Amino acid sequence: MNKKKVINDPVYGFITIPNELLFDLIEHPYFQRLRRIRQLGMAEYVYPGALHTRFHHALGAMHLMGEVIASLRSKGHEISDAECQAAQIAILLHDVGHGPFSHVLEDTLLHHVPHEQISLLLMQDLNRQFDGRLDLAIQMFSGQYERKFFHQLISSQLDIDRLDYLNRDCFFTGVSEGSIGSERIIKMLDIFDNQLVVEQKGVYSIENFLTARRLMYWQVYLHKTSICAETMLVQTIRRARELQQQGQPVYTTPALELFLENEVRFDDFRDEARYLTAFTQLDDYDLWAAIKQWMYHPDKILSGISRMLLERKLFKIVFSNHPIETSVLALLRRELRGKPGVTDADVNYLLVEGSTTNAAYVSNRQNICILTKDRRVIDIAEASDLPTIQALSKIVRKYYVCWAKNVYLPL
Repeated sequence: MNKKKVINDPVYGFITIPNELLFDLIEHPYFQRLRRIRQLGMAEYVYPGALHTRFHHALGAMHLMGEVIASLRSKGHEISDAECQAAQIAILLHDVGHGPFSHVLEDTLLHHVPHEQISLLLMQDLNRQFDGRLDLAIQMFSGQYERKFFHQLISSQLDIDRLDYLNRDCFFTGVSEGSIGSERIIKMLDIFDNQLVVEQKGVYSIENFLTARRLMYWQVYLHKTSICAETMLVQTIRRARELQQQGQPVYTTPALELFLENEVRFDDFRDEARYLTAFTQLDDYDLWAAIKQWMYHPDKILSGISRMLLERKLFKIVFSNHPIETSVLALLRRELRGKPGVTDADVNYLLVEGSTTNAAYVSNRQNICILTKDRRVIDIAEASDLPTIQALSKIVRKYYVCWAKNVYLPL
């Protein structure tokens, strides 16, 4: 069987699966599951074209890794075929641990288990299935390989992950401000003293990259309507779990049922194989199938919010630069409590406050380093003559409150 396949990618054109091992990993059910996980969670409620998946993104990242390594080799750096393959495997599988709706439910379905930890567990399981052929990829992914720049390519503030998702998310949402010129950035990457650096003439491309990332966060990733829809999704899971644990059955798929009945922590994944097995069978479709059924559940909160989600009757949301005042929250609670059929307990699901942050660049954390013409390595914030780069290093926090303005609860 010919396993050197060519894929027509909407962002990069024709990309090639370079060898049989990568082909077999892409064909594996763990990776195929990513076809059923949306890249941007609930962003389609704002941008109807945002229907691309983690599968798209992972293939694109694999392609870009190959482009980066080809560029580094052209500059005289010795990178073996084994290292090239391992780096492409590591970036291909870097998101394999994502659950339904990507980041949205990481702290709801699971108990504070980052997707990176599950990705590593799945890579280790795949390594057993493939007789140890992922050893080097796992070392690179976890930062244990001696050539540290490989880990920087996989996970840093200027990694292949970000280069792909900014371009791809920009393409599918139509938000042109997210365009970053990844081809030029790749050509400007170099290695100096075992670390990833950017040639000085690439400073302007990095400035554009950081600015685009900041804009994409406020316009797409942290768009208020996306946050509102995600908040409602979290509330449906909270209510379904509460009912399930109280002995009031709700419709679930077998994979979803396990995570509704149990507060699953990372140790549970390591100690009991059934959790990892169930997780690999869980995707967006499990949640949507459940929500479609929950719309008819006798519990008015579960059925009401499920119906709102399906019909896009979203909560009202307001952003603020300061914490939401207690008096405002009290006023909203009184307003909700005055709606027909709404109890004090219901208000806990119909009113949600929170905060979100945006930092395009964080100094002193895997810095983006510029290699000057006189062979000095300096931080991008020092190399740039734009005052906005210093501003981008500032963490911006916004506070919000969501509430069911036009409450629809079947009585």
